[in-house]
Amino acid sequence: MNNIPEGTITREIRGHVFLIGIHRASKMNAFTWDMLCDLSVAFGEYEANDDLRCAVVYAAGEHFSSGLDLADVAPHVSVGEPYFKGGGIDPWGVHGPMLSKPLMMAVQGRCYTLGTELSLAADIVVAADNTRFAQLEVKRGIFPFGGATIRLPKTAGWGNAMRYLLTGDEFSAQDAYRFGLVQEITEPGQQLEKAMEIACKIAAQAPLAVQATLYLARSAANEGFQNGTKNIMPELLKIMKTEDAAEGVMSFIERRPANFKGR
Repeated sequence: MNNIPEGTITREIRGHVFLIGIHRASKMNAFTWDMLCDLSVAFGEYEANDDLRCAVVYAAGEHFSSGLDLADVAPHVSVGEPYFKGGGIDPWGVHGPMLSKPLMMAVQGRCYTLGTELSLAADIVVAADNTRFAQLEVKRGIFPFGGATIRLPKTAGWGNAMRYLLTGDEFSAQDAYRFGLVQEITEPGQQLEKAMEIACKIAAQAPLAVQATLYLARSAANEGFQNGTKNIMPELLKIMKTEDAAEGVMSFIERRPANFKGR
């Protein structure tokens, strides 16, 4: 890790799990424009690789991310320059195509603005108990434009969200757990290990079933329960015809671990 250049987004494959690392620890992992673009590309690589079944984003150093490096990023954002190009995937799932596979965050220290928005866009968040979240945009004369303005009220409840969106105040890992933003809290330094433990469990399941679960849950969340239910039977009929569905039944009958292939 010590030999990784500052301002780098790294990739590592461990089995079926894809680790995406943020490496700008000396600047509290604030994102430059190039880092933001490369994060989008890394998500695109994850989406395109059928052998990868779960992704975990983590950061080097004491802090997950202090957000965007405004001096570097603001000129690009102010003219609406797209960063999710060339097969990239929007990290926020707001301004471009979204991942169809599970995304996890392992966070610590300051998890501000873009860091919080990445956490809100993730499916599962593991946080060290020293993590502090904040959406500071109101203090900069703007608003959270990476999804937090919409996601935080849905996740934390209206009053809780407005308390922090409208003040820019910090909230703790314990508050985030109570809100439903965080699913696991660990000792500092253990967040990535715990995230990998969960990611490996997800990666051992049938990939198409995992993706269908995400799709159906998101459909209901975005379109309402009644509209979301319309997709259940079509998805089930597709899944039932897969090799993995047959393998799941046989592994149960034969009392052995399933060997899912994603087919």
